[in-house]
Amino acid sequence: MEKLVLVIHVLAALGVIVLVLLQHGKGADMGASFGSGTSGSLFGVSGSANLMSRATAIFVMIFFATSLTLAYMASHKEGGGSVVKANAAKALPASPVGASPNTTSADTKAIPK
Repeated sequence: MEKLVLVIHVLAALGVIVLVLLQHGKGADMGASFGSGTSGSLFGVSGSANLMSRATAIFVMIFFATSLTLAYMASHKEGGGSVVKANAAKALPASPVGASPNTTSADTKAIPK
């Protein structure tokens, strides 16, 4: 399930990037009025802007929703906890009961009476 959400997340991010790069800026209208732009395109002058801005908004909402979903899934994962605590527990050697961490195995042997 997490991999599916991650794939959708990446596709939404790529969609946002592509749509933002394809859109014209606010200052592009002046150049388009002198014939250098594509004002007579398939969608008309403002039709492509409306379609692209709506598609961008949809992709942004999908990206936002998958971001929240991935964060929730990561925080409620089984076996979760602190990585620092898990690594610290692995790094500490097993010591006998009642022995201090600075003692060696020779120090923990019973002293004859």
